[in-house]
Amino acid sequence: MKDIAAALAAGLAALGAGIGNGLVISKTLEGMARQPEVSGQLRGTMFIGVGLIEAVPIIAIAISFVILFV
Repeated sequence: MKDIAAALAAGLAALGAGIGNGLVISKTLEGMARQPEVSGQLRGTMFIGVGLIEAVPIIAIAISFVILFV
């Protein structure tokens, strides 16, 4: 059961992060197309958002290791 729990935690976190990154990047590109003059500010905000989204699967992997080895 530990193996299944760890796999689900890591897999669902990766799936969620992939969907989240796709949405953030999609909306950023849409915003850049609508208002090219703010593309630099949007790009910076996008990188911060992607970094925060990518923190979730990293934490999930750490939790998976805890589930497996403790």
